[in-house]
Amino acid sequence: MSLDRPQRGVFVPALTPFKQDLAVDEARFVEHCKWLLAEGANGLAVFGTTSEANSLSNDERRHLLERVIGSGIAPRALMPGTGCCAIPETVALTRHAVERGVLGVLLLPPFYYKNVSDDGVYASIAEVVHRVGDARLRIYLYHIPPMASVGFSLPVIERLLRDFPDTVIGLKDSSGDWNNTEAVLNAFPELEVFPGSEAFLLAGLRSGAVGCISATANVNVAAIADLLRSWREPGADAKQAELTAIRAAVQKFPVIPAAKAMLAAASGEADWKVVRPPLRPLSAEAAADLARMLEALDFSIASSLAHA
Repeated sequence: MSLDRPQRGVFVPALTPFKQDLAVDEARFVEHCKWLLAEGANGLAVFGTTSEANSLSNDERRHLLERVIGSGIAPRALMPGTGCCAIPETVALTRHAVERGVLGVLLLPPFYYKNVSDDGVYASIAEVVHRVGDARLRIYLYHIPPMASVGFSLPVIERLLRDFPDTVIGLKDSSGDWNNTEAVLNAFPELEVFPGSEAFLLAGLRSGAVGCISATANVNVAAIADLLRSWREPGADAKQAELTAIRAAVQKFPVIPAAKAMLAAASGEADWKVVRPPLRPLSAEAAADLARMLEALDFSIASSLAHA
């Protein structure tokens, strides 16, 4: 495979801020998205797991996408998640995103149902492609078996690429298994592969990945973007080690509440800690433990939090 293929860069699955009454804080969401781009993000993978997308209604997702685009953020910088349990809802969200001119959509496999066959996974994606019926549709498969209980096997990916070569163009691998990411990269050099953690960023880039889509980019995007720019230069391994250590510290806690607690502490905006049930905010004790771990790593986002 060519290691000179164009990079997409770091796409951030932007956290969704809520008010105390659990309503979406639309203004803060737009502000956060703009800050991430200003800090070095190449794009935003809104409405994925980290965005608490499955706790958002479809109307909320559509409205937020309109707000983000209306704020001046380029649609081509957006990769919204559009996967739902019901195919008609997936189709509606996907069609809306495509009509707004986004780069592509991040599409989950058919989650909730257990022991789904490869034929079933293939059929769920094929049905969306056929029903959307738009040549502009570009799909990034969202492989996250720890959450979805089902993923995209190599045979399914091969079949989708064969049947929809101009539509299925990428994959986010949130399996947490580097062996799987490497297998996908080796088997499908034409596929735009994003590791779902910056812990695998350097290894991914050296094997042909086009960037990463990482939850912790919400709080460390500048450093991740720096490695993306300089991964061929001396010192890349040291930068990767720093990113991995910070990721490991955050991962000791539920990642979404932890990242929100970090933003709340750095910005002084307590509402950042709010999550929608069934998630719960990070406890004060856990937040203090996380802060101590990050301080030991000399990590702080306060100095760069432009919207604090």
